[in-house]
Amino acid sequence: MTESKDKKVRRVFGRRMGRPMHKARLDVLDTVLPQRKIAEELLTENRDKSPADLFGHPVDKLHFEIGFGSGEHLHYIMGQFPDDHFIGAEPYINGMTAFLKEFKEPVPENFRVHMDDALMVLNSLEDASVDFLYILNPDPWPKSRHHKRRIVSAENLEVFARVMKDGGVMLQTTDVDELAEWMVTQTVQCPHFEWTAERSEDWKTAPNGWMSTRYESKGKDAGRCQTYLIYKRKPRKVSV
Repeated sequence: MTESKDKKVRRVFGRRMGRPMHKARLDVLDTVLPQRKIAEELLTENRDKSPADLFGHPVDKLHFEIGFGSGEHLHYIMGQFPDDHFIGAEPYINGMTAFLKEFKEPVPENFRVHMDDALMVLNSLEDASVDFLYILNPDPWPKSRHHKRRIVSAENLEVFARVMKDGGVMLQTTDVDELAEWMVTQTVQCPHFEWTAERSEDWKTAPNGWMSTRYESKGKDAGRCQTYLIYKRKPRKVSV
């Protein structure tokens, strides 16, 4: 999604900030964020930036999390794969500060963040850049008139497919049954992805090595069931 000259696109819906934050959390906006945010000049949305452009050094495997909340999952996978690189997009200030304040000096070099719409970064990346894409418990936007705001949509899936490497893995989760059905329907209709589930237990069972976030645990305590949807990026057709 890009902006036209005639109409400014609203990139993020809802409040950008929640409850007031303590000084320690506000401080990271002046210290850590400037070190690790993706520079504005790199957000071209022209599909022309390599991961190396964003990090300033070569990148082998790249993980991208859309809307990382407080960053629990992103911190976890960074610990699990310390040699990989990571991008996290989270438009809400409270979530960004919660994630950044957990880092100790020296702050790792292998991650970048974007405190706005993830599509700004994805539209800037060149083709076949991302190995793993995570969309965990996105906003369900339950009202029909707001379904166009859902992050998993036919239009956005084309973006995800373009930036993902062949064989790359996309993981979607939700504890809203109607949204789970929506995400499955949208994604299996996209010709670029293959759903890996073979039986119902596959989407009811967390992947091996999974870490439940506080949000997920809270949902389970309230009686909601988490759905885990894993897809692989199909190989691109080779032009003869």
